[in-house]
Amino acid sequence: MRISIGALSLLFLTVGAAAAHAHASLAHASPSVGSTVSAAPHEVILTFTERLEAAFSNLTVVDASGTEVSQGKAQVNDNTMHISLKSLNAGIYKVNWRALSTDTHKIEGSFTFRVDAQ
Repeated sequence: MRISIGALSLLFLTVGAAAAHAHASLAHASPSVGSTVSAAPHEVILTFTERLEAAFSNLTVVDASGTEVSQGKAQVNDNTMHISLKSLNAGIYKVNWRALSTDTHKIEGSFTFRVDAQ
C-alpha cells in the first residue's frame, strides 16, 4: 500500500507540474495546416488552446510571391483569431500568426495551404 500511495503522489505531482507549465498553442486552423482546398476560402480562422490578448495578436496571409492577400486587421474573440481574404486564385498561400495568450506567453508560427484550380 505504501508503494502505491507514493507512486500515486508522484503521478499527481508530475501531472500538476506539466499542467502548470502549459502555454497556449494552435489547436485548429481553417483551412487546415498543409491542406489543399478545392474552393478558395473567404477567411482564415485560427483557434488556440487559451484566450488571446487582441492588442498583441496578429494574423496575415501572403501568396507565393509574398504579396499580402489578407484584408483588414485580424479580429480576436476569446481564443479565436480570424482575418478576411481577398479573392484567391489557385496557388500556395502562407499564413503567418503571432499571439499573446492571457498568461502573457508569446507564441508565433506559420503554415501553408493550397488552393486547387477552380
